[in-house]
Amino acid sequence: MKLPILSFENISYKYSDGTLALKDITLSIHHGKKIALIGNNGAGKSTLFLLLNGIIKPTNGQILFKGKELSYTRQEIRQLRKQVGIVFQNPDSQLFSSSVYEDIKFGPKNLGLSPKRVKQTVQDAMTLTETESLKDRPPHFLSIGQKKRVSIAGIIAMNPELMVLDEPTAGLDPYYSKKIMNLLDHIHNENRTILLSTHNVDFAYEWADEVIVLNNGTIIAHGSPVEVFQNVETVQQSHLEQPWIMEVFNKLTDINAPLPKKYPKSKNELLEMIGSSFRNN
Repeated sequence: MKLPILSFENISYKYSDGTLALKDITLSIHHGKKIALIGNNGAGKSTLFLLLNGIIKPTNGQILFKGKELSYTRQEIRQLRKQVGIVFQNPDSQLFSSSVYEDIKFGPKNLGLSPKRVKQTVQDAMTLTETESLKDRPPHFLSIGQKKRVSIAGIIAMNPELMVLDEPTAGLDPYYSKKIMNLLDHIHNENRTILLSTHNVDFAYEWADEVIVLNNGTIIAHGSPVEVFQNVETVQQSHLEQPWIMEVFNKLTDINAPLPKKYPKSKNELLEMIGSSFRNN
């Protein structure tokens, strides 16, 4: 069994103004997972993300990268950032080159790949993210949805084992939100973990293998979506709501609808359950 990509052991982080953003966090991130990090504003999500690829160092505790404690040497941080790519919520903080192509090219070029390999890697990333038609355009002229796809393409081009995305659908309409989600499903595989933050409990429930709930700098729940969202105390403490699929399923079972006892994972699965119950009765 592979070692976790990253492990946090009793991690705390205090900002210079005295704000304790994270308190005694213990967490392991394994290969091949789809993980949703949820929590209200100020819960510590952004701080946790900055720790993941060495942008900041913990105040207390230790971080293990593939089983080895990070000592934050330049070489270690370089290796870490090859394998942990972050897409920030605001793409303008990430896009800086004169064209989309040059922006996506920046990462793989700095990995020391051959010119031929760089060209192929960039092309593959643009194809995946449907940004080929934008390649010659300056990033600052793009829409928010286009900028987000270009930011994701830049990380894909580096082929990290862990992709971290801060609110990837924030500011997007339903059409582009769906495109981003389909893209994340497409690029996920057994060797690549995707960890994202979101305020959308419905998306977290349907998409994720694991849900982490962060509240006031501490992890108050970590498990499967059903395990996490079944816990009424956790949901209320984090100012969240149950996903609508679970609410509807609970209402149907309350009126003794002849449904399976297992929660459906998606809208289509719920509709199929309801349709089957009517056909069988």
